[in-house]
Amino acid sequence: MTSRRQLLHTALALPWIARTPMAYAADAGVTDREIVLGQSAVLSGPLGAALKAFNAGARLAFDATNASGGVYGRRLRLVSLDDELKPARAVDNYKTLLAQHGVFAFFGGVGSGTIAAAVPVLRESNAPLIGNYALSDATRDKALNAAYFVRATYRREAEKLVQHLSTLGMTRIAVAHLANPGGDEVLAQVRQAVQSHGQADVAGSAAIQNDGSNVADAARALASTQAQVVIMFLSGPPIARLMQTMWDNGASPQFYGMSVVAGDLVAQALGGRLRGLATSQVMPYPWSESDPTAREYRSRSIAAHVPVGYASFEGYVNALVMIEALRAAGRSPTRDSLHQGIRSLRFRVAGVDIDFTGRKHTGSQFVELAHVTPDGRYRR
Repeated sequence: MTSRRQLLHTALALPWIARTPMAYAADAGVTDREIVLGQSAVLSGPLGAALKAFNAGARLAFDATNASGGVYGRRLRLVSLDDELKPARAVDNYKTLLAQHGVFAFFGGVGSGTIAAAVPVLRESNAPLIGNYALSDATRDKALNAAYFVRATYRREAEKLVQHLSTLGMTRIAVAHLANPGGDEVLAQVRQAVQSHGQADVAGSAAIQNDGSNVADAARALASTQAQVVIMFLSGPPIARLMQTMWDNGASPQFYGMSVVAGDLVAQALGGRLRGLATSQVMPYPWSESDPTAREYRSRSIAAHVPVGYASFEGYVNALVMIEALRAAGRSPTRDSLHQGIRSLRFRVAGVDIDFTGRKHTGSQFVELAHVTPDGRYRR
């Protein structure tokens, strides 16, 4: 009877055990020869273009490290799954990467909703997520001690943009933002920055759907504000359509895009019609001749037929941070030691200071502005 009770008790306990961190081996995904990293990201459709470039840049760094012996003799292998920017699918991907692919840690997540949804899986598995793209500051806070971000926050971008515009005497600032919680957050941050520089409020704002279905109405509304400048927190084709429709409605503001705005693609869509576009950048200038990391990246890009640009350079820099974190985790890495390793990082890469010490979830504060020419080139 006792043995039967013990057996029943054990059987009932198994589902609970499977949901605890103890179910995940601390050094899973690590062998004598390799370290397996996992990624869930939007890799298809119009929104997947930036992440494909990001991944191409990351592979340049991972491949170079592997060619020189890996991290303590272990090659790095990245397994990527497409989540289509859907939170439920992202959660399934993270679980699949852990259970079926046995990944050690995660790299290169994207999107506020998907990463926020995955935070419980990150905490349960203790597998850190390092190096991510395009997500809200609130999501960073929610993922504290589970995920680590290289690029500066949107708040930092908003402050930098408004400070620059204030020095130019721009007092009527409007905002075009994505119609989602992240866009609402950015609008609030721009408003706060505007008010901190002595202005009452933004001149106006418009929330634009991801598919651009309401972009014409939004453009007309923004044109009526007579704004001197429009700050854009948008992505994809709606950007060019917004600009063109505002011009068609007699407005001629300056346009400033946040880092999610791919200025080269906007130029490609507008051609010679493009005028007055600048973007904030959270990565250093990929075409720098003075920085050795940028020169090395360009050389490897050319050899691998990877287009040189901010998106692929961001992947490259994020991969370098991941590599440094893995080295800091030691010769016998565990997930705990990887967390400890990245929290100890304070170094300089590509001319940018990276500092994750003191419980920081964001390593860089770097933001600079770049102008976009009609032929799609960036000029500092």
